[in-house]
Amino acid sequence: MNLEDLNPSQREAVLCIDAPSLVIAGAGSGKTRVLTYKVAYLLEQGMEPWNILALTFTNKAAREMRERIATLVSPEKATALWMGTFHSIFARILRIECPRLGYQTNYTIYDAADSLSLVKLIIREMNLDEKVYKPSAVQSRISNAKNRLVLPSAYNSVREFRESDAFFNRTLIPEIYRRYQEHCKQSNAMDFDDLLLNMWLLLKHNPEVATLWQERFHFVLVDEYQDTNYAQHQIVWLLTNQRQRVCVVGDDAQSIYSFRGADIDNILHFREAYTGTRLFKLEQNYRSTQTIVNAAGSLIRNNREQISKSVFSEKEVGNPLVRYEAYSDTDEANIVLREVQRIHRTGVPYRGIAVLYRTNAQSRKMEDCFLHGHVPYHIYAGMSFYQREEIKDMLCYLRLAANPYDEESLRRIINKPARGIGDTTVKKLLAAAATAGIPVWDMLEAGNPPDLNAGTLKRLSDFYAMIADFHQRSATDDAHTLALHIAKESGLQEMIFSGHDPEDLSRQENLQELLDGIGAFVDENMEQGGGVHLSDYLQEASLATDLDRNKADEDEDAVNMMTIHSAKGLEFPVVFVVGLEEGLFPGEMSLESPRALEEERRLFYVALTRAEKLVILTCAKSRFRNGRMEFSRPSRFIREIPPQYFGRGETSSFQNSKFIIQNSSQGSGTGRYIFKRPTPNITPTSTSSPCGRAGEGQNALPLGSTVVHERFGRGVVQAIEGSGIDAKATVCFENAGTKVLMLRFAKLTVV
Repeated sequence: MNLEDLNPSQREAVLCIDAPSLVIAGAGSGKTRVLTYKVAYLLEQGMEPWNILALTFTNKAAREMRERIATLVSPEKATALWMGTFHSIFARILRIECPRLGYQTNYTIYDAADSLSLVKLIIREMNLDEKVYKPSAVQSRISNAKNRLVLPSAYNSVREFRESDAFFNRTLIPEIYRRYQEHCKQSNAMDFDDLLLNMWLLLKHNPEVATLWQERFHFVLVDEYQDTNYAQHQIVWLLTNQRQRVCVVGDDAQSIYSFRGADIDNILHFREAYTGTRLFKLEQNYRSTQTIVNAAGSLIRNNREQISKSVFSEKEVGNPLVRYEAYSDTDEANIVLREVQRIHRTGVPYRGIAVLYRTNAQSRKMEDCFLHGHVPYHIYAGMSFYQREEIKDMLCYLRLAANPYDEESLRRIINKPARGIGDTTVKKLLAAAATAGIPVWDMLEAGNPPDLNAGTLKRLSDFYAMIADFHQRSATDDAHTLALHIAKESGLQEMIFSGHDPEDLSRQENLQELLDGIGAFVDENMEQGGGVHLSDYLQEASLATDLDRNKADEDEDAVNMMTIHSAKGLEFPVVFVVGLEEGLFPGEMSLESPRALEEERRLFYVALTRAEKLVILTCAKSRFRNGRMEFSRPSRFIREIPPQYFGRGETSSFQNSKFIIQNSSQGSGTGRYIFKRPTPNITPTSTSSPCGRAGEGQNALPLGSTVVHERFGRGVVQAIEGSGIDAKATVCFENAGTKVLMLRFAKLTVV
């Protein structure tokens, strides 16, 4: 090991082994390097590997650190370290000590599915309404309580829990929690949250055990300390408060997981908990250009709750940030597609490009655009929009409405939401249809499947009547009107919108995005003279749901698409950050909470610092949301980046063509810059209208005029044909390509 391989700040942090230390590691500053060298240095100073505890948040991080340490010292010493995730290390200790808590050492660890199953069992035993006591919501609340070290007996003493439960009429959650813990104890089982709760109980109420493990671990290191929750912080304190030999590494500017229980105060107030703490700041960014680092630093300085730092880069000045203000979310997706294609043509592999968004629902527009543009993509740490459970459920309802003989769709949604048609009933129904040699739908229509009681027959009859109604409407209603009706009448909308935890909110956003997408499809097809019924939409949607066409193999060169939360820890040469509008990013719910707004700003900081060479920011003036076109303002975060970090006329090395730059009419008026393509130079073609106009009065549209469409953006009228209600205009749009629009429906404005 050669300490000269470290920069001065990294070296100082490594050499401090006689006092508590707080290492603030800015993005791309080499924090893993510091942790591995520090462990190697401790071993070189004679500390035994089994006296060192290193806690991480992922197995991948632990594996990477152990491998690096093995190359610095020896594989034998690296193997003997107590190094792993919080949960794995505490499970290892509890295997030894759990009899003190009334468990046997062969206890079982329940995963999330096991835990949810137990919650459901208890709710049913108590004869509670699962629509009120939604199992996933109850499970989430129990998990939250454990991570805050709140036992069932103390649950109602927490005002936040008490008031929330009263609001949602879930006042029996404390009793569910009590029974849940009793069942786990009787089954000699712990869930993941119990590994933290029981570790704390063990150390807190057994001083001799706490002393034993304090003497075992002479030095404790913790990675990503900004992501620790209250329980993790308290356990680290109980393990280190005697020796005070602890080093925590993290970056308060990248604390973005409060929805999972992470508490930024743990890192902000670490020096108050450990007197004599030495503070080290790793401020040199080895990842990004000076422009990206300076822009991100200017942004994050707007936060009040932070440990001040001056992150810098000694890499090249690099490309200016690029900003596009699109006319709509459709225009935005088209811009991203065209830029990705152009950047790729300059030699940047697709895998070197990332498209980051605030919410999962935003992926749909991008996926559809990439699919039609033949650009391969991965959904990183997630799944394609069309493969999400709630989307597949809704699409199955739509398919069944169009074609009641679709047995695959029928089997999926016949009891979703639950309507008392269980697996046994479905098996009998399928068997009866097979025996009779008729489709299941015909069996339902006949209304007499054998071996079923009157109550079950009534439920099947009601289901048949509902789908028959949907099918009848599919011949007359447009796809959007029908989809809204189906979402409501099927009960799917009520089921999805009944929850209030982050996972529920994501599912709600996804369903709304699908419905909005159907609405946009209807509007667009109406303008272009295409079909607007359900069968027309399903034909279009089938392209997006064909996984063989839109799912890239792991080794394939593909654009990375992901939420910003999923992007933390990753880096790419080129990063797009999309949807930068007030109410979307920052999110609407954060606008009334200063602390939540600061976390949104940290999230944007994380997005910016994923980029090595180029950042492209996009926002839209309008976005189809909640069934209508909504107008929006650019995110305040864009305005918080000084104008000198945006380009002023010349393009980057990734770009082959120049841009026209205009001062934005939005924002603070201090000279923001928006990159736009030049208006296409198109020669108008011939027209059937002798004067080159279509329509009368205010509907007259000059041939060759520049127009703006609320979804497709700016374009030039290339041709006009027909007259009156049949008049059509061919418009070449800057980003959306050429469209033929029915003028009586087209939302065009001459500029």
